[in-house]
Amino acid sequence: MVSSVDKSSCEQSLRKCQRQLLKRYFNDHLTNLPNIYQLRRDLVDNEESGLILIAIDDFATINNFYGYVVGDYLIEHIAEYLKETLKDENIYRYVGSEFAILLENSLSFYDLKDYISAISEKINKKIIEYVGIKIHIDFTIASCANTTHDNIISKVSMALKYAKEKRLPFWIYEDRMKFENEYEKNLQISDLIREGVENFGIIPYFQPIIDNKTSKIVKYECLARLKDRDENVISPFLFIPITKKIKVYNLVTKTIITKSFKAFEENKFEFTLNLSVEDIENSEIFEFIIEKLKENPDISTRVTFELLESEAIEDFEKVSRFIKEVKRYGAKIAIDDFGSGYSNFSYLTKIDVDIIKIDGSLIKNIDTDKNSYLVVETIVDFAKKLGVKTIAEFVHSSTVLDKVKELQIDYSQGFYIDEPMVNI
Repeated sequence: MVSSVDKSSCEQSLRKCQRQLLKRYFNDHLTNLPNIYQLRRDLVDNEESGLILIAIDDFATINNFYGYVVGDYLIEHIAEYLKETLKDENIYRYVGSEFAILLENSLSFYDLKDYISAISEKINKKIIEYVGIKIHIDFTIASCANTTHDNIISKVSMALKYAKEKRLPFWIYEDRMKFENEYEKNLQISDLIREGVENFGIIPYFQPIIDNKTSKIVKYECLARLKDRDENVISPFLFIPITKKIKVYNLVTKTIITKSFKAFEENKFEFTLNLSVEDIENSEIFEFIIEKLKENPDISTRVTFELLESEAIEDFEKVSRFIKEVKRYGAKIAIDDFGSGYSNFSYLTKIDVDIIKIDGSLIKNIDTDKNSYLVVETIVDFAKKLGVKTIAEFVHSSTVLDKVKELQIDYSQGFYIDEPMVNI
């Protein structure tokens, strides 16, 4: 028979275990700070409270460079640093490399701005040493100045994201900013894009390119477009960045390549396909392109891959390997938008290109802007010396086309010649 003393002792032990488990549930094991669950609980308990988020700048870079052991070391030491530096604050480990401060009362915008400015001055420019290595730490801070407590975590998180994107030391969200409208719009577009990509809504449009000597169409540029369920056509400037965020960009590239190859089975025109540096460095896309070239020997000699010159090439070895491989099958290489972005003439000496597409920002004013004319003239002369063909983009009028021909540019494309079309 169990005595009342033993029973009481068991109950006490059970309650102690429950308290320990509960504490562990609401505590972060690495920093021993209250965690996000405790933060949510405290926010519910006090509807007058305010919230500040503090994020370690570029923590992913630090983590990847030094490794996870160093990453955890930094998180642990920064937690101690924040506790010591901000002794009077209620500090929480939020998520990842982010911490939170719970204010007992929400503050007006200007009071909050002064408050965050003071915190920023106290904690920024921290140096943490690890086995003789000095790691410099800065922080991005965000908060929310609102009359209501609704969705406060979401609003402060949006402010933090905005501050990181703009490289600002801190940002304070206000309802008039309507960030949530942009988020809702992006979510809707993401769903639309995912549905379109998965249901073959990605299609190529074809824009003619003429030979400037004969004025005849000799090739087409294949341009990615997305059709929604109502057959509305969505511009790549809108959907391509989102496809990268939701990780379906590879599928878009593959779909455009497949459909373009199919479209040119029945004719003898040449055609061009746009590739980003990201495509070239992606082993999956690289292998997919090589297989397509192997399977279609007739088409492979008529395709030109346009590399987006506005994107900086950091690894010329990978790009050179890609160029050598596709040229083995007869494909050509063009540099798109030459004259913009990271453009420089040494670029052409590093990679074996066949064609330069001169950026439209230079071509469109070539008939009225003397500087544009001189820059294009220099590009064309340099290309001729290298034995590289040239294409003028954005040819939108007869006067521009006359100037393009005057400079002896080999090919032209633009709305004056024809707009992108569904069928060849």
